Parts: sequence; structure tokens; C-alpha cells
Amino acid sequence: MPEQALYLKWRPLSYDDVVGQEHITRTLRNALIRGRVRHAYLFSGPRGTGKTTTARLLAKAVNCTHADAGQRPCNACANCMAINEARFLDLIEIDAASHTGVDDVRELRDKIAFAPGEGSYKVYIIDEVHRFSGNAFDALLKTLEEPPAHAIFVLATTEIDKVPATIKSRCLQFEFRRVSLKELLARLTYITEQESLSIEPAALELIARQGTGSVRDSISLLDQIVVDPDETITLEVTQKLLGTAHSLQVGQLVEALAEEDVARGIHLINMAIDGGSDPRQFGQQIVTYLRNVMLTQTASVDLVEAAPEEGATYQQMAARFSRSRLLKAIRAFNAAVNNYTGGWQPQLSLELALIEILQEEQPPVAQVPPGRPPAAASDPPEASPARPATGQDYQRAPASAPGEPPVYSAAKIQAGWSELLSQVYRYNRNLPALLEHAHARLIEGNRLVLGVTTEFFRDKITSADRAKFIEQAIYDLHKVKLRIEVRVVDTVMAPEEASESAEVPVDDPLIAAGKELGGVVDD
Repeated sequence: MPEQALYLKWRPLSYDDVVGQEHITRTLRNALIRGRVRHAYLFSGPRGTGKTTTARLLAKAVNCTHADAGQRPCNACANCMAINEARFLDLIEIDAASHTGVDDVRELRDKIAFAPGEGSYKVYIIDEVHRFSGNAFDALLKTLEEPPAHAIFVLATTEIDKVPATIKSRCLQFEFRRVSLKELLARLTYITEQESLSIEPAALELIARQGTGSVRDSISLLDQIVVDPDETITLEVTQKLLGTAHSLQVGQLVEALAEEDVARGIHLINMAIDGGSDPRQFGQQIVTYLRNVMLTQTASVDLVEAAPEEGATYQQMAARFSRSRLLKAIRAFNAAVNNYTGGWQPQLSLELALIEILQEEQPPVAQVPPGRPPAAASDPPEASPARPATGQDYQRAPASAPGEPPVYSAAKIQAGWSELLSQVYRYNRNLPALLEHAHARLIEGNRLVLGVTTEFFRDKITSADRAKFIEQAIYDLHKVKLRIEVRVVDTVMAPEEASESAEVPVDDPLIAAGKELGGVVDD
């Protein structure tokens, strides 16, 4: 016989075992002691927070035969034992998802008139009641208005907004809340101790966080992690089995976001996914981290459930983000997680979110004053460099005529490509990530031809402002004024290959002598 799942094995048998819902269990217990049990209850809240379990505890309590009402359910009398063993005939559980029609409710209404056979009350638990059809709700309404004295209804739902107001008004409503991390951690620790499991505290905390406030989900994740009860469960093993990224990777990605380093951010996303992290889980971790930074920035780090060291990190990160950039990042990554559908490029949604967050804002379109020709407003002013390195505005050189000899060596440009990227970064932080997909092919006159593999990179690099930034960075390093031209080629070579294949320097005496004799340089 298969072994029972942990969440079933450790399902609460008394009100004291219910985690995180004391505001409800206390009210139900007091109502039982005072003899004020209602005929209909409506339990709502997220999944795995104890709605059905509490309904069963209520059914046990009202049918328990213990002399002291404060000790009910006692889990020792015949009725309590029968309910624990799922053989109590007066406890009827109905799944509304598979009994949605009016005929199902009519059948229930016909049977409800019969007196209970074993206990004092017939208890009807209708799970996921929001799945009832409109006619089914109408049929249920009459029964809720005038139920027999021996009948108690408990309706449970995860979508309270779909339950008609007429049904809500006939029930005593209780809203179950998500369980805090501290309470989840305490419950998981208790279970591992009782099961004699060896698990690292950090791994247990990760499981509790991934449970997102659901006790059942958290215990199920723990059950998933336990492969060998005699083996110590480490944080690394837990991360691999749950498909989560290391918290250090998440922090590094947010740091790259703060530094507006697109290239590093893309590398970190791909490293996490290639390392086995689930894209949705990784995205959720990013959103959680950014939310903690937002709470720290807007309110206080005390709102974040974190160790003192983590709180200090959130405070440092909060000082590096503007409010608008932080909100934009949370919205973008949250949308990427919610819209994730898998596919052959699982990390694409996260990459697009990162690029969208850091993309440059387009300059506003100038308004045409009255009496001014429209053409004068059609050309937006050229943006000045964000971080000028020379302290002077760069004046672009006019492009040379076709067929003129090169004014500089393309090989020298390519050989110093990494230095060029560093210099370009001073003017535009997003441009180096684009230039990693380009290489210097040749120089025609004063026109430097860059090769890229797609039209996307060509269009991005040939933007007027970006081309000017590249030209100024080249002037800073090589003291030569060039005009940028980008062409789509089949492949982009590695820096070493590109340096070797770029044109030979014009000051090579052998080549110069050959050209004077009418020779041509063979590609």
C-alpha cells in the first residue's frame, strides 16, 4: 500500500493544529461553547490555507460527544474517530466543480430532510462553490434560507467575487489569509522533527518561501524534496529540485539593473536558466526581491521578512534606484512571469523585460508653433552625450565620397574593440551590449563599416545619437573622425578573427607600393 502524503498525514485534527487562522478557530470554538453555531458558513481565501480542514473540524466539533464543549473535537469519541477515518455518514462533502447543475442541488435538497443517522447534525461541505451555475445557486438559496434544524452548510471558495450576494447574505463569512513565513517555517520544522528528517534551515526557509503562504503547498514541496529520509537535505539540492536560482544570482541581476548594464543582466539570466532554474520561478524571485527593495525605499525595511544582513542589502539597493525605474522594473518582470507560456526560448520573456526596463526614452515630439513650417519641427534636436569624456561637444565630420582611400586602419579599430566598448559606455550605457554583436569590417574613405547579423542590431546602432557616441569614442581613442555605416552580414566574427580579417593598415609600405603600381588588395 502506498505511503500517505505528508500533507494528508499531518492534516490538523484539532483547532490547535490549524496554522495561521487563529481569528477563525477562536470564533468557531467560542460559538460552540456558547451554543451559537450557525446553519451556514462561507469560507473564502487562497488555496491550501485550511478552509476544508476547518470545515471538517467544525463537523467533528458539532457531533463530538465529549462532555466539555471546550474540548471538542476530542478525537477520541466514536463520532470523531469515524470522521477522522472518513466513514461518518452524516458528513457529506460535495465538489462543486463536478456537481455544477441544478439537478445536483435538487437531489441534495431532497435528502436534507432526513434526520442524521449517527450524529447530532448533518454537515454539508461544498468545496469550490463558485463553480455552481446560476440555476444551481438559485436552487441552493431556498435551502439556505430555511434549512432543517439538523443541517449545517459550509461553503468553501477561492474566488469569493464569483459567489452571488444573495448567497453571501445567508452565510456567516470567514476570510482565510495567507500564512506568514514565520508560521510556515515553524510548522515545517515540527513536521521534519516528527519525521526524523535532516534538513538545513536555509533549505527549509526556501521551501516555506516557495509555498507562498499555503500550508498545503509548503508541505507538498517538502514531500517532493525528501527522496531519502536518511540523507541530509541541503540548500543546493533543494534549489535544483525546485528549479529556483541561487539568491546571489537574483541579487546580481538586480545590481546589473541598478547599473543599467544590459549585457551583464542578459548573461545572468542565461546562466540561471542554463543552470536549471525554472524561468517562472526565477522571474518570481526577481519580482519578490524588487518588491522588497520597493518596500524598503517607500516605507521601511521592517516590512520585509529578512535577516538583518539581507535588510542592509535592500537598503543599499533602494538608494541606487529611482522610484520610476523601480516601479517600471517590477511591472515588467511581473508581466513576464504572468504571461510566461514556456516555448523553445524559455528565457526570452525575462530578457525582453530587462531590455524594456533599460531602453532609452524617446525624445518628445516638438510641437509646431503657429506660423512655423512643419518641416522645422520634424527633425528633433540631436541629444548631447550623457557623460561627455572630453568636455567638448563632438562635431561630426562630413562623410567622404565613395571610392576614396581609407583614412585609418579598420584592423586597429577592431584590435582595440574592448577599449572602444568601455569608452562608449561613458556616453551610453546600453550601447556596448549592442556593439558586442558587431565588428569593424573595413573603412572606405572616412566611413567605418560595421558588420552585424540582423536588421534589428543595424537599426539600433544606426540611431543618430548612438552613431555619434561611437564616433566620439573612436575620436577619443584614435584621434580620427569617422562616420559610422552598419551593414547586415552572414556572421559576426570573434574579436581575434575580426582583427585578422579587417583591412591591412594603409601605412604598410608593401601595400602602398603595390597600390602605386596599380595593384589591388585581394580579400
